[in-house]
Amino acid sequence: MMFKHLFKLIWNKKKQNFLLMTEMLFSFLVLFAVFTLLVYYYDNYKKPMGFEYQNVWVISYNNAYQTKNADSLNNYYGILRKSIKAMPEVRELSFCSFNTPFSNNMSQGRVTYHKKEFYHMNFYTADDSYQATMNMQVLEGRWFNKTDVVAKDKPIVINSDTKEQLFGKGTAVGQLIVNGDDKDKMMRVIGVVQSIKVKGDYAPAGLGLYQRADTGSLRWFGKIMVQVVPGVSAAFEGRLYKTMANYMKDSNIEIEHLTNKRTSINYFTLIPMIVLSIVGGFLVINVALGLFGVLWYNINQRRGEIGLRRAVGASGNAVSSQLIYESMILATLSLIVGSFFAVQFPLLNVFDLSAGIYISAMLLAIIFIYLLVFVCSLYPGRQAAAIYPAVALHEE
Repeated sequence: MMFKHLFKLIWNKKKQNFLLMTEMLFSFLVLFAVFTLLVYYYDNYKKPMGFEYQNVWVISYNNAYQTKNADSLNNYYGILRKSIKAMPEVRELSFCSFNTPFSNNMSQGRVTYHKKEFYHMNFYTADDSYQATMNMQVLEGRWFNKTDVVAKDKPIVINSDTKEQLFGKGTAVGQLIVNGDDKDKMMRVIGVVQSIKVKGDYAPAGLGLYQRADTGSLRWFGKIMVQVVPGVSAAFEGRLYKTMANYMKDSNIEIEHLTNKRTSINYFTLIPMIVLSIVGGFLVINVALGLFGVLWYNINQRRGEIGLRRAVGASGNAVSSQLIYESMILATLSLIVGSFFAVQFPLLNVFDLSAGIYISAMLLAIIFIYLLVFVCSLYPGRQAAAIYPAVALHEE
């Protein structure tokens, strides 16, 4: 009977309550978007980075040495490799393509497996020492070595995300993948490595495919990954720069630390979340003030009703609870409508996110709205409970 009475009171003020419910509905939808982004970022953050970046530097250079002679090219970069590797502060180094970790550079393509196409595949080209330089974890098979030169099919290494997408729980090593639509360009998987989050802590690793560098690759390479011993000084960075500049006299040399690049790209990734959180925060404050004002107005308009209830024996807690219940019912009606729209996202697989992210965000938004409504109802409810029956009835 109590809830029937509450619904009747709500219906009698349907215009005023409709506006309040509309505010709650839009607040829920904005909070759902904010929490979806937060849960998505947290889900990515808790996944392993996939490699050790703390003591890895990136050397960028212009390819100043131009020659059509393959032996001469190999010899040129072989001498440079030995010069850098001879430094006691250097543990390992690797020549690789320009899409290094924590950079905004990408090289994407499409692969086909059993007539199923996979888009947005990140292609990386690296030499045999890349895995050791990055301390990448090999989960299945092996990394590249010199024996791959004579392989019939082009050898490739894929990351764990690609393995899951293409082969599920099956074995990846030995499988053949088609590069685009060209069936003559068959690629054979020789290993699987842990996916590395090349776009920072909060972004997904994405599909990744590694190709072995050859002599032709040296013509367009412009990056060297260098793993140094912990705690090297700035003086060593100066000597490393001088070594590169003296050897590649017409080249522009730049040395960057992956730790600094990671910090920068994390800030860039967090910008959408910060903006959306600010918008959501302003909306929540607006709804809280609106809800608080409406409840306060209701108390002043219903002083006679509240005084009569107190006069016939209703306790202050009962009066306070009634106002809180009314607010919670309005919130529930708004959340039912909002949840109907929110549940469409996992059902329709919008933005290709897992259903768990949407469900978690929806539950967090529901809890937040309920807490907001409850907190905003407490003080007006206590004010209503403090109304004296005689004073209220005298005013009427």
